Order: sequence, then structure tokens, then C-alpha cells
Amino acid sequence: MRNIVNALLIKGSMILLARRSPHRQAYPGLWSFPGGHVEDGESLADALDRELREEVGIVPTSRRFLRSIADPNRAGLEPVTYHMYAVTGWQGEPAILDKEHSELRWFDRAAAISLADLALDEYRPLLLDLS
Repeated sequence: MRNIVNALLIKGSMILLARRSPHRQAYPGLWSFPGGHVEDGESLADALDRELREEVGIVPTSRRFLRSIADPNRAGLEPVTYHMYAVTGWQGEPAILDKEHSELRWFDRAAAISLADLALDEYRPLLLDLS
């Protein structure tokens, strides 16, 4: 099983989403969250910190685990689990630093939930439950 960490960066009532680059194998061009693969021997929290530094150039200072989501589109393939974190404090300003994403954009929760092109429908209840 592959483990992936993702960060819901929350600033006030806004949530940062990242559009996956069109060359990506999984969910190209769809909205998701910054994050990535957990490396062997790495904790989920350490992987989250590393991925956020590499992808968007921030250092989380406040995070909490929300839930894990099994990728529902992996039938017959290696299972993938996304470990979702709310990140409410960080150092730096999020910016695209690699080729993983083509766009970063802040959305209010209702707009994020209603996006037709979210990578996973399972993100909707997650966003709805944010407090």
C-alpha cells in the first residue's frame, strides 16, 4: 500500500487547493491539495513537512490530523491511502516550486465543495466537516 499525505491549508475561511499538472499520471488537471508520498521509515508528520517545503515552500507550525481516505479508484491496483491534515499555521507564503501543480488558488469552503473538478468526491465531506 502507498501512503500519501495531504495538507488542507486553512487561512481564516479560505482553503488552498492545488491544480494537478496535466502531465500527472493520477488525476491530471484536477483540484487537490499539496502533499505527496511517504518515504520508507518516514512518519506521516515528517512526510507532510517535507512535502510542503518541497512543493509550496512553507514550514507548517500548526497541524492536526483529520482522517485517512482510501482511493476509491484503485480497484485491481496497488491500494493508496491519503492521510489528510488541516494546516492552520505556517512560515512562508505558499507558491508553486515544482512541476507537481500548475496553479494554487484560495477558495471559500462552499466554492471548494462545489468544484466539479475535484480529484476525489471524498474531499467534499472532508471539507464540509472542517470546523
